[in-house]
Amino acid sequence: MMLARSFWLKAAVTTVAAGSFVWLYEVEFPDSKFATLPPHSDAVPDLSQPPVGARITFGATAYCKGLLTSTGVAVQHGIVAADPAIIPIGSVLKVEVDDARYSGIYTVLDTGPQVRGRELDIYIWNCNEALNFGRRRIHLTLLRAGWDPRATTPRPSTSGLFGSPEPRQPLPARPLPIDPQEAHP
Repeated sequence: MMLARSFWLKAAVTTVAAGSFVWLYEVEFPDSKFATLPPHSDAVPDLSQPPVGARITFGATAYCKGLLTSTGVAVQHGIVAADPAIIPIGSVLKVEVDDARYSGIYTVLDTGPQVRGRELDIYIWNCNEALNFGRRRIHLTLLRAGWDPRATTPRPSTSGLFGSPEPRQPLPARPLPIDPQEAHP
């Protein structure tokens, strides 16, 4: 067979076949950002920080990539990304989604370049599940607004029982003992 004898002919046929396959079967997924958005309105969104206890409607997407959040915490279930101008880092949220699998208590420990305004990005471990999540409208309740763990120091739970400890005084300085053999030659 002629095709089997020539390397260059096999390479050309393989390249054309692979290129045709990619060209014919290339599937273009629409960006979930625009999949279910309502038509654009001229209303200016409220971008102020909501008070604690407020129930707010947000847009939500899901993400699955990455090892660390922008705060340096390892990504795990229960972490969301939000715009820090709206919801500060460290805030605790109660999220209500139409699918009960995604409803629950989340902590804002991440930000993202596409997470701006009233948007929330929920971390989901499985990328297929994150893609299936798409874009949804959710309701969230702000349980605690912001918290910087580096700005606080933990106190023992027994500190209130025994009062505050007395301040420690440094030990008095004293000269080191002199070796008697070195003192007299």
